This record gives sequence, structure tokens and C-alpha cells, in this order.
Amino acid sequence: MTSSKGKSAARGTPVLRALIDDVVAANRILADQGVLDAYGHVSARHPGDPARFLISRSLAPELVTAGDIMALDFEGNPPEGDRRTSYLERFIHAEIYRARPDVMAVVHSHAASVIPFASSQIKLRPIYHMSGFLGAGPSVFDIRRKFGSTDMLVSNRAQGVALAKVLGKDSVSLMRGHGYVAVAASVQVAVYRAIFTERNALLQQSTLAMGGAVRFLNDEEAVLAEAAVRGTIARPWELWKKRALSG
Repeated sequence: MTSSKGKSAARGTPVLRALIDDVVAANRILADQGVLDAYGHVSARHPGDPARFLISRSLAPELVTAGDIMALDFEGNPPEGDRRTSYLERFIHAEIYRARPDVMAVVHSHAASVIPFASSQIKLRPIYHMSGFLGAGPSVFDIRRKFGSTDMLVSNRAQGVALAKVLGKDSVSLMRGHGYVAVAASVQVAVYRAIFTERNALLQQSTLAMGGAVRFLNDEEAVLAEAAVRGTIARPWELWKKRALSG
């Protein structure tokens, strides 16, 4: 049974309730778009306490509701009395928020199309204007370099710190043999970046399969494209949300 304290994240101020609704919508959207399946997760920095973040209890993203949202601290702990099971990889979110005060939302995905670029010498690079945020290409976090052979999961603070360090100031970082993280200053933009990282990966694979040289966006084109798209993200967000929540 969920305690009253465990449910407290779903109450609070209108700003908090609206953000919880966005986190729920983000989970549903990313599941609907095939970026998340039974695994992966979305979080947002708590609007009233920047040292906490909102994330679902351990649950498949498509099933997340407002009542499932927890407010964890940077040690990965829920409020006292909330005994629900958290995601094992909550440390991905905690350590990125700790390292990056500018980040307000984090998505972690295992999208299959992205995995090859984290596990090969072929760099993921922006191939069209919708993925200018990829810049010169995301960094790759290889957990084995620091921690040896593991189960590939980021399941403690030290591993989360190492991932956040590799991410640096970027918007996306790939994770060898695992997936990727996308971060942003809002839930909507983080969702956009997670989706178009996956779509860019598909397009890049298709283009490479055609043979010949690939003409990627150069650095200036990537910056200009990202700036042009940034102001339009409410448009796909509302469409994605309608589709994901209509059922």
C-alpha cells in the first residue's frame, strides 16, 4: 500500500502538478514513439527543490500515471515513508542534475537504432536539420573504462558521476552496449531530443547503407538548425501528447 507521504509528489502547487503531468505525458509519448519500451525513464528537476527530481516508481513508461511519480533526492532516496521501488538507474538522473544546474529534464532510452553508434567506430552525427542539437556528435560513455566488466547498468553514484562527466555540457551522450541519455532545460525539449536522436540514428544507418560519402551538417549548420527548431517544439509536443494520451 502506498503511504500518504508516498503520494505527496502528486499534490502540491499548481506548478508542481503541471510538471508532474508533463513527466507523465513524456513517459507516454516516448513509449508511443517507440523510444522507450518496458524500460527507460524520464525525470524532471523538482520546481520547488532543485536538489530533488521527479521520476516514476519502477514501472513501464506506458503505464505511468501522476500517482506513480516520486520525488527523489540526489542520493536516490525518496521522502520518508515512501516505500515504493525506484528505478535501479536513478543515479543517471541524480548525478546529471547534481553536475548540471542548467538541466531540468533527463531521458534515458535503450532505443535499438542508437546502440550501434555507441558500440562501433562510427560516430553519430546530425544528418538533418531536426537533429542539430547533436552538434559535432555525442560523446560515448563506456562503463568498462572506469569500472571493468559490469552488468552495463548505472546503478550507483560513482557510475552516475562518471556518466555525467562524459556528458559534460552536451545535450546527448551515448552509452556503449546500453543506450543514451538526452538532457534539456525542459521536459518538452528533452523528449524532442530523445526522439530525434533515435530518428537521426535510423536515417544515418540508411544513408550509410546506400554507400558513398555522407554529407552531415557542419558545426555552423547544426547551431543554426537547432536555434531555428527550438522555438517550434511546442508544436510536436502537443501532437505527440494528443496521440499518446488519447487512448
